[in-house]
Amino acid sequence: MAKKTFFITGANSGFGLAIASAAIQMGHTVIGTVRTETSRAALAGSLPAIRTVICDVTEFDRVPDVVAQAEEEHGPVDVLINNAGYGHEGVLEESPLEEMRRQFDVNVFGAVAAAKAFLPRFRERRRGFIVNVTSMGGMITMPGIAYYCGSKFALQGISEVMRSEMAPLGVRVAAVCPGSFRTDWAGRSMVRTGRSISDYDALFDPIREARQAKSGKQIGDPDKLATAVLALVETEAPPPQLLLGSDALKLVSERIQRLQQEIDAWKAVTISTDS
Repeated sequence: MAKKTFFITGANSGFGLAIASAAIQMGHTVIGTVRTETSRAALAGSLPAIRTVICDVTEFDRVPDVVAQAEEEHGPVDVLINNAGYGHEGVLEESPLEEMRRQFDVNVFGAVAAAKAFLPRFRERRRGFIVNVTSMGGMITMPGIAYYCGSKFALQGISEVMRSEMAPLGVRVAAVCPGSFRTDWAGRSMVRTGRSISDYDALFDPIREARQAKSGKQIGDPDKLATAVLALVETEAPPPQLLLGSDALKLVSERIQRLQQEIDAWKAVTISTDS
């Protein structure tokens, strides 16, 4: 396997840390972004071989300069792992729009800003690989995570367009869509809107309690996800999206079946609008 240089956003925890660790173990060079000096020191202590840069992906205008400096110091980047993101949980009616804006700033605009910083470099070199970490929540929905699913649906669609635009130029793009994994997503990393409307208690309270109880006990192993991602970036013909986790496979497959049933049931109305 040829040695590569990885640029991983949000490299100090969760999938970012797992992928960075696995890549370094395989002899790759890894540049990881963190948001604070405290996180930088902690990451350097746990993973001394990593090269770290301070970068908040929501500082959109600064991202190109961070990327330029990273390539100047460490050479051309081969793989961008767009991992930075977090979860938001809350009933839609109860959740302030500011929380939605922040969710999209990180999960969508931050990922696009990082990709756009690398696209001209990858295009000029006629090579490169972009992995956008989305979620099974970018292909299915469930009550209480409207902002999160919305952001991941958006990134999923953007990834497919980016893929079609960049493929003729030698740049590969794939979305990784994990199910439930043992990360901090449902724990300390999740932003939770407070409850205020009792009409939603029966629907949502059990969902919130179950998610909190399951946190840290999910079936998905982040280290195995990292192995799968490293295998993905070695492929010449990656899929547009790669589901990871048996729960993602089950829930997305069921949604596709329901969607086909809905399409079939309403086919007559669908085609009735043609002139």
